[in-house]
Amino acid sequence: MKILLPIDRSEVSTRLVAGIVARTHWLPPGTLTLLHVVDMDRLAYRMIPDFQLEMVSAKATEAGAALLEEQAAVLKAVGLKVETRLETGAPREVIPRVANGEKFALLVLGRRGTGEVRDVLFGTVTNHALHRVHCPVLLF
Repeated sequence: MKILLPIDRSEVSTRLVAGIVARTHWLPPGTLTLLHVVDMDRLAYRMIPDFQLEMVSAKATEAGAALLEEQAAVLKAVGLKVETRLETGAPREVIPRVANGEKFALLVLGRRGTGEVRDVLFGTVTNHALHRVHCPVLLF
């Protein structure tokens, strides 16, 4: 079974990985693919000058690769089969594209757990992906 787990450096993502480690028996056997998306549009939005964008992109990619390896090591330490994947683009678009295009059997997403109406009304990456993937979604 192919399971997709998008991660970033947020507290939600940290809780998600820790929760999976604590509940490995809940996951069906298979490969867990950790996905980190470097959001270059978000970096450009912060008004980084064009001549520095390449350097910032390289650093963001390097940091993303380090995050993937760090979290993969945590999951492998409890016996999970883990692959890593680094993509660039808008996470809200990349996650459904990868999940649907590669026919993942399950998408595991973290959620803030705030219950705030604004998360639904204004959208989040989780909410966006939840409504655009064809596979089951586990909200953690």
